[in-house]
Amino acid sequence: MKTSVALLVVFLLNSWIAVAQQKFSFAFLTDIHMNANPATNSAQGFRQAIERAEAAGVEFMLTGGDNVDVDGIKADRKDVALQLYRDYKAITEKSTLPCYFTIGNHDRYWAEGADSELSNSGLFESFFGDAYYAFEHKGWLFVVLNSVQVCNGKYCVDDEQREWLADLLQRTPDHQPIVVSTHVPFLSLYYPVLEGRYTDADTFVNQKQIFDLFAGHNLKLVLQGHQHLYEEIKVKGVQFITAGAVSANWWGGAFHGTEEGFLKVDIEGDDFSWEYIDYGWAVKK
Repeated sequence: MKTSVALLVVFLLNSWIAVAQQKFSFAFLTDIHMNANPATNSAQGFRQAIERAEAAGVEFMLTGGDNVDVDGIKADRKDVALQLYRDYKAITEKSTLPCYFTIGNHDRYWAEGADSELSNSGLFESFFGDAYYAFEHKGWLFVVLNSVQVCNGKYCVDDEQREWLADLLQRTPDHQPIVVSTHVPFLSLYYPVLEGRYTDADTFVNQKQIFDLFAGHNLKLVLQGHQHLYEEIKVKGVQFITAGAVSANWWGGAFHGTEEGFLKVDIEGDDFSWEYIDYGWAVKK
């Protein structure tokens, strides 16, 4: 009996290793900011970014939040918010690539009021499903967080989501490589570099508590949005990348030197490499 169990463990481990050793690539597209202002050409710019991702040979797309700008839309223009989501989803569904979505602060809808099922993350979830979730691809675990929840007026990952993550990691083999997607960063030097000061807008407030949950696990890469800047920070063997923005300066050209672009990540076995691709947006105002 012990021999059979040992053989089964060896078989399962070898099967996992075989899967994890496959090569694949994916695209991380953050801060698209598709909006209702036709002057920005945001829908056409987004389509162009997807076409470039398809040409880059990736297997799927993962967004980093701020997919659409609905947070400032008033109740009397609810139809505009709904149409933005419909149009955005239609663009992604026309792609040859599957797409996974991260929620950003501009994706939240407030005009319905706190009791509405569409309020806050509700509208996003009505189109794309849960605002935090996980999926696997060829041996790698992808954890998509909702870091635009609010605790005492600050961005956070709330207790319910934290408990979900702790349970997920408890069931995750400690050797399995992990990628995390979050809109609001764990780590960023946005304000210190641009303005010489640090504010709590750089990160979500309980980022250390959430990061500590990954202790003892094979967290490889954290992909971040929100800042529209490109930056790389490596801490304790974990690579943090704030991946610019598809919209750069909100569809107004480069933002402090970061052009309109997205991140292409190449996976090989237990390792990865990446490049920021300026997708050559040609439809500028």
